[in-house]
Amino acid sequence: MLSILEPIEVFTDIIDKSAWRLFVDSLPSRALELGIRVVLALVVFFIGTQVIRLFRHLFKKTLRRCNAEKGLTQFLDAFIKVALYIVLVATIARGLGIDATSIAALLATGGVAVGLAVQGSLSNLAGGVLIILLKPFKVGDYIREDRHGNEGTVREIDLIYTKLRTADNREIILPNGTLANASMTNVTAHPERRLDIRVTVTVDTDIGKAKSVLMEVLANETAIIKEKDCLVFVDELVYSGIVLGIRCWLPAVELLTTRWRLNENIKIALDKNGIAMPDFCPSLRSK
Repeated sequence: MLSILEPIEVFTDIIDKSAWRLFVDSLPSRALELGIRVVLALVVFFIGTQVIRLFRHLFKKTLRRCNAEKGLTQFLDAFIKVALYIVLVATIARGLGIDATSIAALLATGGVAVGLAVQGSLSNLAGGVLIILLKPFKVGDYIREDRHGNEGTVREIDLIYTKLRTADNREIILPNGTLANASMTNVTAHPERRLDIRVTVTVDTDIGKAKSVLMEVLANETAIIKEKDCLVFVDELVYSGIVLGIRCWLPAVELLTTRWRLNENIKIALDKNGIAMPDFCPSLRSK
């Protein structure tokens, strides 16, 4: 029985040695071929990144020529960047010999897995699309997010996040899903805003004289829009005095600085005309 199996074992051993020798002999050529493919892949990746950068530059330049909003330009640029890099990586993978069907299956499987893992990010992506389409605000607007009280000037609308810059130069990053699904105040949506100031004077004050003094202050303020009504009125009678209301309209961009200036000028004018304010009541209250 052993004499019968011995030739078979010898033949198998010869085949195994021949296959191993063939593999060893072909290894340098295969390594060289793989190395060339890797180098070509790196070259293609480098060239592809430069082409993507050039395409994005031309795309943004075209949108600016079409007077597209800055937020729309930023959003589409981020979307195109991700899509082009996916195409580039898939192309390089095919160049390395990976089958296109395998790439598609991998992307599909990875997409499902990533989708389940980043459901919040997908919600933010959908929120970004809604912001771009519905335009509740745009880059350059000053907004106030009512849920957490975050506010600032919109600096960038990205795929997932919107970036705000505060008055003291801090940066706030808000998820697009939060902005799309919560109440929000767009402070600079309109070019003009109304300013309301309340001034409390003592009970024995001559109301007519006080109103005349305040109207004179408003008349001397150049930032006030004169085409709209400027009002001075008795807003409230309280135990400590008389509350006079001031109402006028200003350009939205000058609201804060004008309010500060008016507060100062009102106090100076009242002191100059001998009009006193109660000791235990806030003298000026603005909103």
